Amino acid sequence: MRDRWQSSSVLLTVDLVILTLRADRLHVLLVERGHEPYQGAFALPGGFLRDRSEDILAAAARELSEEAGLDAGTLHLEQLAVYGDPGRDPRGRVVSVAHLAIAPRLPEPVAGTDAADARWTPVDQVLDTSIPLAFDHLRIVIDGVERACAKLESTALATAFCGPTFTLSELQRVYEAVWDTRLDARNFYRKVQGVRGFVIPAGPTRKTEGGRPARLFRAGPTTVLYPPMVRPDRTERGEDQ
Repeated sequence: MRDRWQSSSVLLTVDLVILTLRADRLHVLLVERGHEPYQGAFALPGGFLRDRSEDILAAAARELSEEAGLDAGTLHLEQLAVYGDPGRDPRGRVVSVAHLAIAPRLPEPVAGTDAADARWTPVDQVLDTSIPLAFDHLRIVIDGVERACAKLESTALATAFCGPTFTLSELQRVYEAVWDTRLDARNFYRKVQGVRGFVIPAGPTRKTEGGRPARLFRAGPTTVLYPPMVRPDRTERGEDQ
């Protein structure tokens, strides 16, 4: 008789790639693990589903609240990918449903009950492995950042990094931080204002650091950008043709 796969032998977790901008630099939330496996190492926040009745998205929202004190209803939250390599967790067969969360001006994190510490960490320090991560969390961060990079091209996701109102310079800094490149301001403004409904005027002006007034905008009704905002490196390779 053929052996049956036993679902009870597989454990399910959710992991969170939480991105924000701090000092115009892309950061990801990491926690220091307070217990084995990988005690003392940094990892993405997350945890096991509580029981069979807990919805996966509800579990991600719960972990957002427990690990970072964030309300899922106030930020962008989407499923990223499923990670199930047999050797990814020394505790056994553990499958993770990773989620990407994005919000502006997030506060200093407070470590959850099973973490020794929690901190915002520059993404570049994670990607260059200056800060090694537990499990396969480096791969998950890479995938999360690439998802954000790609969606900034074709969707209005960049506004999720901004407050309720923002200047075009602040929006430009989102693109520069996530894409890790500098953009020409005039060309950027022209492209943004060339997409109907991407951003809409939001009333009074705001003084910039130089003391000059700048127009305020808020996210418009458009969610899919056409024409898209193409990354400069792709333009150089001719991928915007």
